[in-house]
Parts: sequence; structure tokens; C-alpha cells
Amino acid sequence: MILDLHTHSIASDDGRAKVENYCQWIRKRSLPLDGFVLTEHRQFDDASDYRALEDEFGLLILKASEVETEYGHVLVFGVNDELRAAFDFADIRNPLAMVLAESKRCGAVAVPCHPGRPKVGMCAHWETKGAVEGVEIVETLNGGSRGGENEEALAFATRYGWKRIGGSGLGSGLGAGAGSASFFTGVGAGLGKGASGAAVARAPAPAVAGAHLCSLALPRADALLGRARTADSGS
Repeated sequence: MILDLHTHSIASDDGRAKVENYCQWIRKRSLPLDGFVLTEHRQFDDASDYRALEDEFGLLILKASEVETEYGHVLVFGVNDELRAAFDFADIRNPLAMVLAESKRCGAVAVPCHPGRPKVGMCAHWETKGAVEGVEIVETLNGGSRGGENEEALAFATRYGWKRIGGSGLGSGLGAGAGSASFFTGVGAGLGKGASGAAVARAPAPAVAGAHLCSLALPRADALLGRARTADSGS
């Protein structure tokens, strides 16, 4: 299974497309995706229900968050009530060390995203403010990154031995092909059930992806990411 691990909809204040637009775009472009994760900015959108879209388009639609810290933006997979009570998702100055520690304590996974990007990425802050304990995984491929940003993220991941994921970073389902081409043509981090029941983030067949992304075992696939369904859905 291949999922886009970093997307946004109009639920984010800077989102430019509805979730339906993204589903339509995936179908129109015949993208090799089984679904995507909505990582809305500074919130966890537990109100929206995308069951009908999942059924119509045959896609898995999952939920996570993108929070902000003094070291840049961080994707958080596995948001639950305990984690939401641990810190303010709307705060733009959350301490990175705290987000990493609380996410781990609550059974979630925190991943600094587009770390090579100026101001909102971790790398530049790491150089000026120092290292932060607890970083284990970073997003080294982001479809919205500009020249050199993904390369810097990969260099940091290689230097420190961090695991790596990729995502498109799309905020618009339509007219966004150019910004995400590098993700969809050579990459793709997926979440699928292995024999042990663990979720596995992995690169697909293309050699370029294998060189860029590594295997990553994550527990409890549906619980970790948060299904885009209401409690009475039976799933």
C-alpha cells in the first residue's frame, strides 16, 4: 500500500482544495496511490467524515496533524485525546523536544517535515540552536520543496542516522502537479499491514525511491494515523 503522508485541505487555514478535489486529481492523473493522510495545520480535524469519498474513489483517507515548533513544522501521526491534552496544537512556538517526547509517550509518531526549508524547517535551527534529543524520523522528500531543500534534509538524515519518509505536501488537489512531481514519479512512502500486524512505511519498487527512503516499522496502523471516519462507522 502506498500513501501520500503529507497533504492539506481547506480545513487548514491556507488550504486551497477540498478533499474531494484531491481524490479527483489522483484518479485523473492515475497516480499509484492507495490513499493519503490529511495533516492539517495546527489542529486535529476529528469532525470531518470522509467515508463516502473513500467508497466512491476506492481510497484510504487518514488523519494526522502538522504542528509548529521553534525548530519548524512537525507531522504528528497517531493523534489521540491524551496527546491533544498534552500541548496546544494551535501554538506556533511549541518546544520541539516536548512535541517529540509527548508524542512518543502517547504512542504517536512525530516527524519533522520539510526540514531543509528556511524558517519552517528544522535544519537551519539545528545549526544555530543546537541538537534536540528524540528525533528519529524526518521527511526527506517533500513535493513542495525548492532546489536544495530535500537534499539538505537527506544530508541531515544520513549524518544522524534518522529514518526517512516522503510526502507531497499538497494543499491543492488541482493544478499542483509540478510541485509534487518529484514525489509521485520517484518516491512514495506507504503504510501497509505486515504479517505481524505492524504498519510498515516503505519505498516502492523504483530504485530512486529505495535509495531515498528506508523501512520504518510503526505499530497499530489505523489507530496510529486516525481513520477519517466517525466512531459509529464500525471500523
